[in-house]
Amino acid sequence: MSTGTRTDTDQGSRTVADTHDLIRVEGARENNLKDIHVEIPKRRLTVFTGVSGSGKSSLVFDTIAAESQRMINETYSAFVQGFMPTLARPDVDRLEGLTTAIIVDQERMGANPRSTVGTATDANALLRILYSRLGQPHIGSPNAYSFNIPTVRASGAITIERGERTRAEKATFTRLGGMCPRCEGMGSVTDFDLTALYDDTRSLSEGALTVPGYSMEGWYGRIFAGAGLPMAKPIGTFTKKELHKLLYAEPEKIKVEGINRTYEGLIPKIQKSMLSKDPEAMQPHIRAFVDRAITFTTCPECDGTRLSPEARSSRIRGKNIAELCAMQISDLAGWVRELDEPSVAPLLTGLRHLLDSFDEIGLGYLSLDRPAGTLSGGEAQRTKMIRHLGSSLTDVTYVFDEPTIGLHPHDIARMNTLLLQLRDKGNTVLVVEHKPETIAIADHVVDLGPGAGTQGGTVCFEGDVEGLRGSDTVTGHHLDDRARLKESVRTAAGTLEVRGAATHNLKDVDVDLPLGVLCVLTGVAGSGKSSLVSGSVAGRDGVVVIDQGAIRGSRRSNPATYTGLLDPIRKAFAKANGVKPALFSSNSEGACPTCNGAGVIYTDLGVMATVESTCEECEGRRFQAAVLEYTLGGKNIAEVLAMPVTEAEEFFADGAARTPAAHKILGRLADVGLGYLSLGQQLTTLSGGERQRLKLASQMGERGEVYVLDEPTTGLHLADVEQLLGLLDRLVDSGRSVIVIEHHQAVMAHADWIVDLGPGAGHDGGRVVFEGPPADLVAARSTLTGEYLAAYVGADLAR
Repeated sequence: MSTGTRTDTDQGSRTVADTHDLIRVEGARENNLKDIHVEIPKRRLTVFTGVSGSGKSSLVFDTIAAESQRMINETYSAFVQGFMPTLARPDVDRLEGLTTAIIVDQERMGANPRSTVGTATDANALLRILYSRLGQPHIGSPNAYSFNIPTVRASGAITIERGERTRAEKATFTRLGGMCPRCEGMGSVTDFDLTALYDDTRSLSEGALTVPGYSMEGWYGRIFAGAGLPMAKPIGTFTKKELHKLLYAEPEKIKVEGINRTYEGLIPKIQKSMLSKDPEAMQPHIRAFVDRAITFTTCPECDGTRLSPEARSSRIRGKNIAELCAMQISDLAGWVRELDEPSVAPLLTGLRHLLDSFDEIGLGYLSLDRPAGTLSGGEAQRTKMIRHLGSSLTDVTYVFDEPTIGLHPHDIARMNTLLLQLRDKGNTVLVVEHKPETIAIADHVVDLGPGAGTQGGTVCFEGDVEGLRGSDTVTGHHLDDRARLKESVRTAAGTLEVRGAATHNLKDVDVDLPLGVLCVLTGVAGSGKSSLVSGSVAGRDGVVVIDQGAIRGSRRSNPATYTGLLDPIRKAFAKANGVKPALFSSNSEGACPTCNGAGVIYTDLGVMATVESTCEECEGRRFQAAVLEYTLGGKNIAEVLAMPVTEAEEFFADGAARTPAAHKILGRLADVGLGYLSLGQQLTTLSGGERQRLKLASQMGERGEVYVLDEPTTGLHLADVEQLLGLLDRLVDSGRSVIVIEHHQAVMAHADWIVDLGPGAGHDGGRVVFEGPPADLVAARSTLTGEYLAAYVGADLAR
């Protein structure tokens, strides 16, 4: 027998296929990465550490995961690829050993207002099948219980064959769907305030319509005239027929100046163009209009359940499907466990596992009918994770972006267990993380840095956690950092009274939040912290709430435009060169005419994804060549916008470029830990934590008296948390009151006053279980937060 017939002769049972146990990255240069080489072990848990902006996401998401997804997309047919985004190859010399990458990020869910926690995780699908089998009375297939499927009725002729004879008969068909016909499965109906749609003392041609975008100077004016509406007559004098046509008319084909157009009434047009979108995705002026003009009320037909009367009439053990979806998931899991029906045993097993997964991941306090758009970034990420816990896939690469965001220390331990379970199924798990509790469970650590932006992008350390702890890196130095309780705390200068708070799960809470100090709200995820702020604190005079929500703006928006920094910079350039400030705006006179100041050309290919390519005229610099001839301190405007904040802060501090107004704003950006951001970076590329800190930097200049921050440590390295605490202290010392919702023990230890909510999540929470200084909480150890804070300030992590 030939010795070449076996490949594992010298390796026992190990074949050549088993030797591909590394993901090799060679020459990665994406964003700020400096030609780095990394070897990542497969089927292990690898944590990527480093200060914010050091290049972790560039390596994990923009290089490894992006190339994996690009290569998978290329396996589809050209037709299917036409409906997918066009992915460019990352800037890397070589990638070896890639497997299918599944990205579990913090992007909020809910682009569709009909999306709920149940539909996003397939829990609703399993319940619908269960009811179609066991529900009494039996009303039909699983579709009959779906609020996304309408009832369809049709009639026509059918052909009946009997033997050799055929005959036609009239028949009526009904396909029963579960959608409530009144609200179309939305759970709420809209009521329009007509006074917010138009000014009835003016005519259409005088601009009577107050709906954003409805200018009579463009096509809308011509369409209204072409539809036969009186343009010169005040709307208040319209006949009933004319007013009905303006507001409610069904779509009709009309000709305008020889061109075929469609006319539709104002209200159905608004419902389609504005109300079908997630409010979070709307531009600020559109959302303001919707809030002003439209009232959402619970649908009187379905009582907010979204379901038809037939779907609500079918029950199992006295409960209909809407009642199950409204239950807290931890309670629903108990209800399902009590069902013993051999005919659907496999279905019940899958449903129990799915619902138990919610509890394991710390989301047992949610309900399946919770709209997906209302979940926080951390909740959305964990909800996406539910799909993968019961997955049969193995040997895939799971990529997580700070999975501990929004988690109490008690829940981080459970998250760690789930990450290890994914690894133990034979998967490669890559985690971008700052929390020492999660770094501690890593099989392998890759530390990037040493700094942020241009100061980062190199590999400072590769190895195990013990090696990182002993390494001479920023992460290694700070891994065992533990904040101490303050020896003395500030005295409150007054109180912000909350009485009878009952938003969501809050149980008639009375609490006094001290003013003039650093007050921290703590408690497990779902205990009621955000409900207390949104329902009883936000909206009061002098209160500025800074959350992690998306910053709305165009593709051109960047830190310089958002913070108002660009104004003093443009004026400084104009003064130094004796020209107009408008020349130094990429949205105005100085813009490159080819790309209109965007720096890139967007090519819309119809059904295919929009292609984005760098403008050849300005080479991505966004300005006309003549504008770039003007300099300030030896730099042109494009070079200034390419600077990171820290470099720009020095640039505008002294010398020819000295601009105190710009230097002041840059100082605030550096204070909040955004020194690595470039001034012209697109806002759409920022993480939730970066967005929040950018809002904080811009609003620090406002005259707010009480600042409320929602987890400001999100995305911050251990070394940066200390800087954030210094900033919070400066805010308090300047006379402001600061209330922080936070899970990070360093912030708790640094607080003057703690309000701990709980004791659990959902209906097990919603009460104040402790209020007082941190030292008293540690001494009492009467709550989960107290136990973890005591362990944090008293001892290092177990080694």
